[in-house]
Amino acid sequence: MNPAEAAVLSCIFMLEPQQISDLLLPYLDGRPLSVDQLSIISTYIDLMLKWNRVVNLTAIRQPEQVVRRHFGESLFAARHLLAPDATDSVIDIGSGAGFPGVVLKIFAPSIRLTLVESRGKKAIFLRELARTLHLSDVRVVQGRAERFQESAALITFRAVEKFESILCTAASLVAPGGRLGALIGASQLPAAASVLPGRWQSVAIPESESRVLAIWQA
Repeated sequence: MNPAEAAVLSCIFMLEPQQISDLLLPYLDGRPLSVDQLSIISTYIDLMLKWNRVVNLTAIRQPEQVVRRHFGESLFAARHLLAPDATDSVIDIGSGAGFPGVVLKIFAPSIRLTLVESRGKKAIFLRELARTLHLSDVRVVQGRAERFQESAALITFRAVEKFESILCTAASLVAPGGRLGALIGASQLPAAASVLPGRWQSVAIPESESRVLAIWQA
């Protein structure tokens, strides 16, 4: 990252918790996060920006867009996929900087979360993130999802390469009666239905013309 990019991205430090809360309200149906949740997200942003100088965690440079695209989308998924007191097992594939998996954990602290990430530096970041945010029941698995053998009640992914291949892999990890939740472009919905027939539901993401949460029921 060059100095100009670093200067732009560092502006996010100037966003106060109330500003972050206001930016996230459309994704939460107008229900604000708690003070503790906002504090955790502020710490998350801080750590992500520091690591982003050496590890490519996000290409988004505008502060408000970082909050909306990463945290807003993930919280929107959390609201549709989990109750705040949920205790489900969740596997997040290709977790990268922790979206949506870690944000699901912030929304529903009692879930049992596994983050699957193939890139070593990003896996190290995820472990440091869980430690810094004091998140329990979070496991980081460095490796390819195709080789992962476990299952969970909820499988999630977002912004992955080889979409159709990952879709099949994700579906194979869904426990009987479980669900798959994917944050994707609306243009990918026909391919999703073709590759993985069954019960699909899609919900448009607020403040986006093309992004949706697609939910598949096993």
